[in-house]
Amino acid sequence: MDRRGFIKTTAAFVGAAAIPAGLALPARAAGEIRVGLVAKSLGNGFFVAVDKGAEEAAKQIGNVKIIFTGPTTTTAEGQIEVIQSLIDQHVDAIAISANDPDALVPICKRAMQRGIKVMSYDSAISPGGRIVHLAPSSDELIGEALDKLAAASVPDGKGQIALVSATPTSTNQNAWIAVMKQHLSEYPGLDLVATTYGNDLADDSYREATGLLQKYPDLKVIVSPSSVGIVASAKAVEDAKKVGQVYVTGLGLPSECAGHVEAGSIKVFAIWNPIDLGYSVAYVAVDLVNGKTGPGNSLPCGRMGSIAFNSDGIGAMAVPFTYDKSNVEQFAKVF
Repeated sequence: MDRRGFIKTTAAFVGAAAIPAGLALPARAAGEIRVGLVAKSLGNGFFVAVDKGAEEAAKQIGNVKIIFTGPTTTTAEGQIEVIQSLIDQHVDAIAISANDPDALVPICKRAMQRGIKVMSYDSAISPGGRIVHLAPSSDELIGEALDKLAAASVPDGKGQIALVSATPTSTNQNAWIAVMKQHLSEYPGLDLVATTYGNDLADDSYREATGLLQKYPDLKVIVSPSSVGIVASAKAVEDAKKVGQVYVTGLGLPSECAGHVEAGSIKVFAIWNPIDLGYSVAYVAVDLVNGKTGPGNSLPCGRMGSIAFNSDGIGAMAVPFTYDKSNVEQFAKVF
């Protein structure tokens, strides 16, 4: 089994804790750059696609090893164990989609003190714990998109809506929801009645969505900015026999949402391309290892061109792309 395979197996069975004594990894190839790519949790299709993009970039750059790993549950504690394991392996860079913006700062500071370049992507770590953060889009664009998706999911743009988010500490989703609420006044027909948290877990998200359907009989739309939550919520609507009465929208993967679009529980949804995100993460991580400075500069990202980072080290990619019955099957074959 190769090194990457070993890490995945370790993560799956022991929560990606430190590698057991006596199990040596292959020696580092001359000049090889090792990048630890940390997901919020393993088994999430979004992060599998991110890894696919990172592997594509690694192959293009050459002599780059991607170590894709993560905890088995969406907790800061699990990610701290994963990061410590990567520190022990003397990786050159660590890129993390954070389960908690502040709890990871001490362990990430420890990594940087040892010369490891630390960045976050998708869900940010607070500035003290990373060099740069790569956002798949801007908070403003995503929050506004969520409002538009909700309005487009009901024929007359009117009715009660509710949210099934990830965790209460999820940096990115909290920021998107804040923008969404800020711009909700532009859609006077929409009434936000509840915000719930499914912890980016299918069972929890399903329970939250089911609870919303029971508590709010006039509910028209469930919005989930979580690729796990949108699928679980759609299933809850279908199981409750409320297709056509309640619609689900938000951010999801075409491959996971296509069946629900066909079933009618999802009319429209959006997402950036996680393959492109992973591709860009790998390029930025390698740029940092090679001595380039992120904050206040643009970093080259292969086929993605270059990404500009502001003085706080935050860079954004693209506007979320919208999917519906006209195009979802086409993209479902890609990711």
